[in-house]
Amino acid sequence: MEQLRRVAQLWHYVLVARALVFLTLVLVPEGADFLARPSLWLIMVIGLCCDIVLAMTGQLMCASRLASMRRRRIFAIFCLALIAFGTFCSAAAMLPAFALGANRNFFDAYSAVRLGAILVAASAAAIVRPVFFVFAGAMAFGGAVGIASLPFALAGLVFLGLLIAMMREDVRHQREATRARRFAVSQQERALGLVRDFERAGRGWFWETDRNGHLVYISPTVAAKLGVPLAELIGKPFTAIIRRRIGNDESEERTLGFSLSSRTPFHELTVRAAVPGEERWWSISGNPIANELGNFQGFRGSGTDLTEKKRSEREINQLARYDTLTGLANRLHISDLLDRALGGQGGRPQPCALLMMDLDRFKAVNDTMGHPVGDQLLQQVAARLTQIIGDKGQVGRLGGDEFQIVLPQITQTAKLSGIANAIILSLAKPFAIEGQQIRIGSSIGIAVADGEAITASALVRNADLALYAAKDAGRGVHRFYADAMHDQASERKAIEDALRDALANDELQLHYQPIVDVGSEHISGFEALIRWHRKSGEVVDPVKFIPIAEESNLIVPIGDWIIRTACASIARLGPGYRIAVNVSPRQFANEKLPSAIVSAVSAAGISPDQLELEITEGIFLDESPENLAMFQKLKRTGVRLALDDFGTGYSALGYLKKAPFDKIKIDQSFVLGAADPSSMNAAIISSIVGLARALGMETTAEGVETHDDLALIRGLGCSHVQGYIYGKPVSIEAALDMLRDNCGQIEARGFKSVRAPRVRTFRTINVESGGHDYEAIVRNVSSRGALVEGLWNVPEGTSLRLRFGEGATIDAQARWSQDNRVGVQFAESVDVETLIGQSGRERRLRPRVPRAA
Repeated sequence: MEQLRRVAQLWHYVLVARALVFLTLVLVPEGADFLARPSLWLIMVIGLCCDIVLAMTGQLMCASRLASMRRRRIFAIFCLALIAFGTFCSAAAMLPAFALGANRNFFDAYSAVRLGAILVAASAAAIVRPVFFVFAGAMAFGGAVGIASLPFALAGLVFLGLLIAMMREDVRHQREATRARRFAVSQQERALGLVRDFERAGRGWFWETDRNGHLVYISPTVAAKLGVPLAELIGKPFTAIIRRRIGNDESEERTLGFSLSSRTPFHELTVRAAVPGEERWWSISGNPIANELGNFQGFRGSGTDLTEKKRSEREINQLARYDTLTGLANRLHISDLLDRALGGQGGRPQPCALLMMDLDRFKAVNDTMGHPVGDQLLQQVAARLTQIIGDKGQVGRLGGDEFQIVLPQITQTAKLSGIANAIILSLAKPFAIEGQQIRIGSSIGIAVADGEAITASALVRNADLALYAAKDAGRGVHRFYADAMHDQASERKAIEDALRDALANDELQLHYQPIVDVGSEHISGFEALIRWHRKSGEVVDPVKFIPIAEESNLIVPIGDWIIRTACASIARLGPGYRIAVNVSPRQFANEKLPSAIVSAVSAAGISPDQLELEITEGIFLDESPENLAMFQKLKRTGVRLALDDFGTGYSALGYLKKAPFDKIKIDQSFVLGAADPSSMNAAIISSIVGLARALGMETTAEGVETHDDLALIRGLGCSHVQGYIYGKPVSIEAALDMLRDNCGQIEARGFKSVRAPRVRTFRTINVESGGHDYEAIVRNVSSRGALVEGLWNVPEGTSLRLRFGEGATIDAQARWSQDNRVGVQFAESVDVETLIGQSGRERRLRPRVPRAA
């Protein structure tokens, strides 16, 4: 419709051309024949009138708009009718008129004017193809009618047919072109709508630059996020919307700059957006664009927001590499840091130190105060460790109360000791949690890699061995790794492996130490003590293999074997005698223990009260319901229960009320040397005996070795005694012989009093007594006395003065005398090494009795 209006608006030019034709025919002298024929000029005037109406209609359409479809249709029909009728009249008059002067002088001018008018009209009609076809058909039909020539009519019909065929072909083509154009427009609009929806939804954005890298388009959402008006972004460099990062994290920016300058595509580069006051990350992709000639025109690409993805990745990385409770590096991360610290740059071994630490008494806090308090305690421990280490290294938590500290480039012993001591002192200070003060401690093992090639696993192993040594040293200390620790660990592993086969190879034996009634000196029973005689002939000390059995949990099957063997031995001893066996904490925690005891007692055919279980005091420290329930289960089996190692470090006495034992065993640390007047052990033993008597329990003092201690124990009212003074552990056959001799009566044999450690020597001294000097030989020397040979029949209590050399005179008193040998006691304690002027001599020490489960 707009094109048809344009034809009407241009038709005044056609009017001028046809008017020129009319004037030419009227004014030129040879046109007299035209005026003589009214049928011609009258028809041409009618055509000109149609042209005038159409031209006026076109001009009027410039100032008005056709609103309704009906008016548009009427306007189209009216215009086509005027064009067709006006052209028909013009052709019907013009062609015959020019034919009149075919042989005259102005034929060329007439032909030019005629063709010009036709071309002007055809050009105007050609704007709209249907109008042009209407014009052509009217022209041909009008010429045929005006000339009245059959050949012209036939030629006109032929050409009109061609025009109709061409019109139909053109209409079909126009329809297909219109359909394709509409489809393309629809596709473009749809794509544009999708892009806009994509941008508005925030799922991505688009950008385009010119050949100089300046923005010519960017999504409005990006401008909104940057806080900059869209108009200000257009024309700026594309890199202006990206924040440059400082440090070793610039690879993406370098890749982007290289791609833009080299005009190469890039895909999903991660960059940080230049958003003020916010950390926002984008992933951008781009491709170079070129014109039809292949010339570079700029870049076009897209971007997506990675902020949430980055945040999620950071959280996942935090969970994967950091401890969720304390925020410290976890086992995976600290191991990776240790690998990097040891490898350094270029794979060369680097110096590094590793501290392995765990907390002392942390389990007691968890058990008595609950895990939430334990978690808060770990958080405070982590804060103190982080503050102490600072930027010198990295602290990691392996799990539970175990921590690792990696210290790159630090190997100085003094510096590492200072750090370890600072940690120990800091963690020894009380922690305030929920209104309570909690005190714990820490033990630290230190392993150093001094630049030589060593794997991270080997360094961890070394630090772990050093930590084990720190615990053995009494906790609350630090220890450095030494090669001997590895040797000890290898020995422990070898012992553990051999111990697994010891039962099957019948290498384990039980020895029995008598327990004697103090009043009657009659054997009331025995304590079963385990011994390991390997087939190679080696005897392994229980002090070595019992802790290993505990750690490896081999103590459970070994403990079951001890109970079965002890019950069989009880059957051989007969009624009236008991055997005591030690129960380890791991055995006590085994829910199958009561059934194993019942089975062993039944198989041996003995009375349950002939079996006595010695349970260490530490088991009942937390007074947990599980421990008390196990105690009641054991009590229901009918066996006797003895509280072992009483008073060796625990102060909670409530379990004596909740778990009534049959006997309390007084630890040998209180018994040895109890008769010494300067010792407080006698008062402690008296208190324990009084407590046991009040609760209706028996007492056994273990480790009694001297007559003085035995007399003290008897005087304090202890009911039973166990120790070397009545015999060492022996086999079951020897124990049976002991019972057969004197019907179980036994005699105390041993030293009168506790002897201090003595140094063996052989040296001449002078002895002054009663105003006389004697030459004698000193054989054994201790800090409190000596054995002197060469003096005969010296009365007990005789005062003596011993001269070991110039300036070394000691006052002494004879304590006993036999033949030429005298035992003397010094008036004051002396330094033995200074006295005899030598050190490193072999000492004869009475070893502590090894005891086992």
